[in-house]
Amino acid sequence: VQLAESGGGAVQSGGSLTLSCAASVDTFNCMAWFRQAPGKEREGVATISDYGTATYADSVKGRFTISQDNGANTLYLQMNNLKPEDTAMYYCATGPVHWVGIARRCYNTTSDFNYWGQGTQVTVSS
Repeated sequence: VQLAESGGGAVQSGGSLTLSCAASVDTFNCMAWFRQAPGKEREGVATISDYGTATYADSVKGRFTISQDNGANTLYLQMNNLKPEDTAMYYCATGPVHWVGIARRCYNTTSDFNYWGQGTQVTVSS
């Protein structure tokens, strides 16, 4: 599986960007966006299952929306009301779903994802 992110750039605080991630072949059941700022660990931003169930980090809830086009093997991240603290390299990733009892879950830790893109830079100025 090869993943290629695009759509990053430089925007002012309050602005919007939409990131895309194109997959070369069918992906695993979970897709996710992570980000890593200089000097910080990579953190989960949002996940989405093949059923369309989405989860978000508290820091982006209400501002970011994850979506996917399964027919086009493409993942998106719509980012609104961007803040300087959103500045980071953004990565997409794919990995298997986890069963918790009878529920299917996508976790948001790096160890739960098998394939990663090269990243796209997002810079938000104040």
